[in-house]
Amino acid sequence: MRVEIWSDIACPWCYVGKARFEKALRDFPYRDEVEVVHRSFELDPGRAKGDVQPVITMLTKKYGMSAAQAEAGEDNLGAQAAAEGLDYRTRGRDHGSTFDMHRLLHFAKEQGRQEQLLDLLYRANFAEERSVFDDDERLVELAVAAGLEAEAVRTVLADADAYADDVRADAREAAQLGASGVPFFVLDRTYGISGAQPAEVFAQALAQAYGERPPLKTVDGGEGADACGPDGCAVPQQ
Repeated sequence: MRVEIWSDIACPWCYVGKARFEKALRDFPYRDEVEVVHRSFELDPGRAKGDVQPVITMLTKKYGMSAAQAEAGEDNLGAQAAAEGLDYRTRGRDHGSTFDMHRLLHFAKEQGRQEQLLDLLYRANFAEERSVFDDDERLVELAVAAGLEAEAVRTVLADADAYADDVRADAREAAQLGASGVPFFVLDRTYGISGAQPAEVFAQALAQAYGERPPLKTVDGGEGADACGPDGCAVPQQ
């Protein structure tokens, strides 16, 4: 079974939702049969790379809320994250373009290190003091910690077109599936789950999607074909 997760590193509910989904997946009896694929979704796709501002400022400008309301929202998110065992800095974080991070995640996927890089990016953005938005070398450090080669990462970052089409293709596919926000979970292209649902909801969806998979249909050409099995391989007799 395949689970595709559209998310953005700047999305706090994606950070929390990933932890909740993984909690459900750990307890799922058939977890070894589940393939998890992470896909890109920019919450602020038109944002210039150098346009970085405090999260509280961004929230007040983008959503028209007061600073007190924005701070209360961050406090609530901090409590939600803590309930999942996640660290979360409710003050002092900043916000910027995540496009380069998504490009690196596609590169990391090719190297088999996507999950590791995604976890490090989330933690760096939400729990650590140093920004992930204003210094490419910060991204290089995180990518190296995820198991990637530093110069290869710098090469990707230096080429604005590298993996850009992959990021945009993920966004188009999300729109085609009806996703207007993230996190967005798609199970076997049959069930969609929007938002950082409780682990119990993910557990129920996993069980339902797994149970409703169609049985394998075997194509029989009408004659038995040679094959290998527990008792050995059939050897044609002369």
